[in-house]
Amino acid sequence: MTALPLAGIRVLAVEQYGAGPFGTMLLGDMGAEVIKIEPPGAGEMSRGVGPHFMEDGSSQFFHSFNRNKRSLTLDLKSAEGKEVFHGLVAKSDAVLNNLRGTQPAKLGLDYATLSALNPAIVCAHLSAYGREGPRADWPGFDYLMQAEAGFLSVTGEPDGPPARFGLSVVDMMTGQMAIIGLLSALVSARASGRGLDVDTSLFDTALHTLGYLGTWYLNSGHNQGREPQGAHPSLVPSQLYPTADGWIFIMCNKEVFWPILADKLGHPEWGDDPRFQKFADRLENRSTLNAMLEAVFTTKSTDEWLGVLQGAVPVAPVLDIAGALTNPYVTASDKVDTFDGPSPVKMLTGPVRVPGVPSPRRAGPQLGADTDALLEELGYDADVVAELKARGVV
Repeated sequence: MTALPLAGIRVLAVEQYGAGPFGTMLLGDMGAEVIKIEPPGAGEMSRGVGPHFMEDGSSQFFHSFNRNKRSLTLDLKSAEGKEVFHGLVAKSDAVLNNLRGTQPAKLGLDYATLSALNPAIVCAHLSAYGREGPRADWPGFDYLMQAEAGFLSVTGEPDGPPARFGLSVVDMMTGQMAIIGLLSALVSARASGRGLDVDTSLFDTALHTLGYLGTWYLNSGHNQGREPQGAHPSLVPSQLYPTADGWIFIMCNKEVFWPILADKLGHPEWGDDPRFQKFADRLENRSTLNAMLEAVFTTKSTDEWLGVLQGAVPVAPVLDIAGALTNPYVTASDKVDTFDGPSPVKMLTGPVRVPGVPSPRRAGPQLGADTDALLEELGYDADVVAELKARGVV
């Protein structure tokens, strides 16, 4: 390949904050032209999110969700703004929004409205609770979904308070769901010539991610709670263990790893012990086995154990953010790079790679950086553009 797989795809993104921008950013990494539609004036709200800013005053939070995009300032509520937007829809492949569920229809961002301009347009909708039902007009954010979908009840220690994830994991998962929907719909539209609406929501994504815990409850009535030291609910050993100077996470999530771990710990006889032969045996005797394992793990430092176990059994150190980003495995690769902009921004690179084809390295766009070029593409001359700017349309 000489180009990224989404080269030539144009996506209009009426987005804000985290979930939508995270998804469209991944499209940009894969070569799509993502045009971020922002309100004239202050722009999208995350441009002002601190507390950390670059030398040019741009928000580091904003850059983290908006690399490899273009920026168009546009008042979608004005007649002139809608005219500009409709001109772009006619030349685009998809429109994604992450507004409240009732807003896309009001702003004309749905297929019923836009299909008259472009029958093949795909309209992807990401909202808190969906575009239909009693919560369609409700605002909603990541942590609320974690709370209501049960995440907090299985996170943390059994005797501690409910605990959320330290990251906005629902936002990022829902952003990914949105682009899966968008790309799936785009395949259909390319085949049939007809686009469609495709929906996802923060709540539906969070609820769906309960996965096997949901299946256990729905079929067996098992209401899973928190396990000590981050333990897997049924697989043993698969949890945190204290070392002489910190913590280590072991995941023997296949039977083959248990005898290897026992041997590496200097106790090959444990691999043949009938109390620990199979997952069911180890689960029944978890407290006994964990006491034996902890007695061994606390005899060496985390680094010493990593030297013994890495590559043989699934194991990881427990690092903070600084440790994660300065990990030699990270620094020896291109997982972190500098993205070009008025103030070059060092950031994490995208997780999907195309061998031999580098992904773009552009920091988040300056507000309205591409407004003039896009209006010129649509045939607006300089005088008309100046008038639209003076009236706050763009």
